[in-house]
Amino acid sequence: MTAANRARAADWLDRLWARGRRFLGTERAIMGGAMTWVSERNLVAAISNGGGFGVIACGSMNPAQLDAEIAATKALTAKPFGVNLITLHPELLDLVDVCTRQGVSHVVLAGALPPAPAVARVKQSGAKLLCFAPALAIAKKLVRMGADAIIIEGMEAGGHIGPVSTGVLAQEILPHISEVPVFVAGGIGHGAAIVSYLEMGAAGVQLGTRFVCAHESIAHPKFKQAFIRAAARDAVPSIQLDSRFPVIPVRALANEGTRAFLEKQRSVIERFVQGKLSQKDAQLEIERFWVGALRRAVIDGDIEAGSLMAGQSVGMVTREQSTKDILDELVAQAIDALLARAGLAGEGERSAELRSRAEA
Repeated sequence: MTAANRARAADWLDRLWARGRRFLGTERAIMGGAMTWVSERNLVAAISNGGGFGVIACGSMNPAQLDAEIAATKALTAKPFGVNLITLHPELLDLVDVCTRQGVSHVVLAGALPPAPAVARVKQSGAKLLCFAPALAIAKKLVRMGADAIIIEGMEAGGHIGPVSTGVLAQEILPHISEVPVFVAGGIGHGAAIVSYLEMGAAGVQLGTRFVCAHESIAHPKFKQAFIRAAARDAVPSIQLDSRFPVIPVRALANEGTRAFLEKQRSVIERFVQGKLSQKDAQLEIERFWVGALRRAVIDGDIEAGSLMAGQSVGMVTREQSTKDILDELVAQAIDALLARAGLAGEGERSAELRSRAEA
């Protein structure tokens, strides 16, 4: 009876995210968030091989570097994967051309509102276009521009964030966008949350932080340990001290670097007030503080002065696992949530599962 119930719940889950699976061409409608320095060939291929959808984080790569990264990813997986491009990249159109030549099936344009020429070039290539929408009005505009799918990402996410939570964005956008699939991201770390958003109308989800500590992730062991030790409250947005000097909010684990950034802002503002710095030079000095800091943390393991970009779901990262185990665990949790909703999971079954997880 239990096996039959779980099979029914698995079928239920397949129906819930069927649209997302069809769109991505995957077994599971779980996208890997594009994390600079982390979402490279090894992790991307592992996510796709595990039934999810890996996404290369192009970041500041030049066209030749992206071309090599796509080719290297293809050598590791025959499954679909995508490429995330930053809309403010100075060589954006050239990067789109690289994706076209390599036959990339899905292109994600992230950052500011995507320029029309980039949208047109992606569409001409035959690739499916995904865009981020921080509000309903922008989601509708992106659909009119030609986006084939929308990603909504709340402020619980790691890295650059907006001002609105995932739960609020989902309520605002999901009931009103039906023309294209919508994927939800930001703070998702458990299968029960995945089910909740699917039931609200999402086609699938995107997770980044949960995959940082995958065995296949090339992140430095010290970087991974920082994630494993962290609680949700440790992932905080960067603080802006003076409205004259805007700071793009970035969510990361608090460390000596974040405290030094506050001191840097205070020092720069003081010198500006004293007339020792122009406003432009002061702004540049603040902006340059974090240059290279993410690579120092992820690759070199400098977890004190580097940038530990992490979403609030970091509290659910408790150990290093294989990528497939993470995906399997999320799916098992989603099935458990569906069984509980249907009243099919008895107390004895739940207790046995809890004991099994505790012993694992």
